[in-house]
Amino acid sequence: MSIDIGLGNWMCQRAHRTPARPALSFEGTTWSYAELQLRIDRLATSLRAHGVCRGDRVGFLGLNQPAFFETLFAAARIGAIFVPLNFRLTGAELRYIINDAGVHTLIVDAPHQPVIDGIRAQLPCRHFGSADGAAEGWPAMIHAAQDCAPLPQGEPVDADDVAIIMYTSGTTGRPKGAMLTHGNIWWNNTNMLHTVDVERDDISLVMAPLFHIGGLNITTLVTWQKGGHIVLQRSFDPGGFLAAVSQYRINTTFAVPAMLLFASQHADFASTDLSSLRLIVVGGAPVPEPLLKIWASRGVAMNQGYGLTETAPLVTFLTPEFGMSKLGSAGKTSLFTEVKLVDANGAPITTPGEKGEVCAKGPNVMKGYWNKPEATAQAIDREGWFHSGDVGYFDEDGFLYIADRVKDMIITGGENVYPAEVESVLYAHPALAEIAVIGLPDAKWGEAVVAVVALKKDATLDLETLRAFGSERLARYKVPTRLEVIDALPRNPAGKVLKFELRTRFAAGG
Repeated sequence: MSIDIGLGNWMCQRAHRTPARPALSFEGTTWSYAELQLRIDRLATSLRAHGVCRGDRVGFLGLNQPAFFETLFAAARIGAIFVPLNFRLTGAELRYIINDAGVHTLIVDAPHQPVIDGIRAQLPCRHFGSADGAAEGWPAMIHAAQDCAPLPQGEPVDADDVAIIMYTSGTTGRPKGAMLTHGNIWWNNTNMLHTVDVERDDISLVMAPLFHIGGLNITTLVTWQKGGHIVLQRSFDPGGFLAAVSQYRINTTFAVPAMLLFASQHADFASTDLSSLRLIVVGGAPVPEPLLKIWASRGVAMNQGYGLTETAPLVTFLTPEFGMSKLGSAGKTSLFTEVKLVDANGAPITTPGEKGEVCAKGPNVMKGYWNKPEATAQAIDREGWFHSGDVGYFDEDGFLYIADRVKDMIITGGENVYPAEVESVLYAHPALAEIAVIGLPDAKWGEAVVAVVALKKDATLDLETLRAFGSERLARYKVPTRLEVIDALPRNPAGKVLKFELRTRFAAGG
């Protein structure tokens, strides 16, 4: 007989075991596990009354808020699949994802309802609900659900059933939905519990966007599984981060390096009591040495991790004692995940220092990409290895270093930007003959999105004009912040743009 390790069940079991313990605090209100579970079960009843069945997709678009968690767990309780949506995307980007996922019911907070109103007629959703109060065309689904009777019994799920479809942009310019199963999430939590000391009494601050796997599944879900307390912030604010650490005596949090940089530059950084802050998990990019030292001077150590949406996300982990001696490393493999490097022909690489594509295997690796069997077959081989597209190498001590990206992905402020997507949008500008989008080192954001272009004869173009053009169809963080104009893009004999040459040239200032 299999044990139900589904999201809906283990959260329910936690509420039965520790009903009175604080589970969630948000903007001055705290809910116990029993209170939070009651809200979840009432929303589950409401979703079922709206015709949501096992396997149907339930979407959520909005800033960090309790309704995100309530929707996630309520969907899991009835065997539905949760689809978190990036609130930074444009209407066109959201339209593609919502249609691709076939979202049955979409819950949206008030600030983001206008963008959905603009594309509503082109969406497959049967029901739209507000995460806030009622508005025209937006019934107050979250609030009204609290008048429903709680769900008497949840829908059992298997570990291999899909719990979440989390979209990650693809190199073709079309986003792909990574199917994360209940088992994937469970095993990621298990990896975390064996990698860092998550404690029953931990208070964890969640300030990274929950639609990202890092915000949702690094310290958040594992803290709840252990019985701890989540303090949720609507969005990241350096002063708010520092104030919450002091007010709630925060023990753990997840951040990207840019967030920690901004916090360290805040006027209150030196005076804030950080003595309770035991564990910061950092992802998205390696922490620069000066930033490590700034936080170390305040007695706070960094735990750095490498992972992907497709691996739910933890793959490797660099613990604080190796932060300086293995500077820039992604660390060692987590307990229940395997990592290997392969060459261009798929042959294993075992020589220290020799670079190859990073591949991961384990129970945390996604089931595949939603509605994309060919992309799934390209990403996960017959032996179950997920090919990340990242290039890395191991040192003599078995520490992994990420050296480059096969797919040229840019990470700016913790957000993934795929050049092909940006190029496909900007290429439509009438002044452009050629365009290549690259990432270059940036002290604030980790990497900057840079457009290198060749113009048509007699055409002119400046950065402001290009950004205005791109902002119509791209999320703000994807729009280039730097423009370089050259006569022609360098290409190899096969016609492929030599982005390495561009990065080398413009990293030195052009």
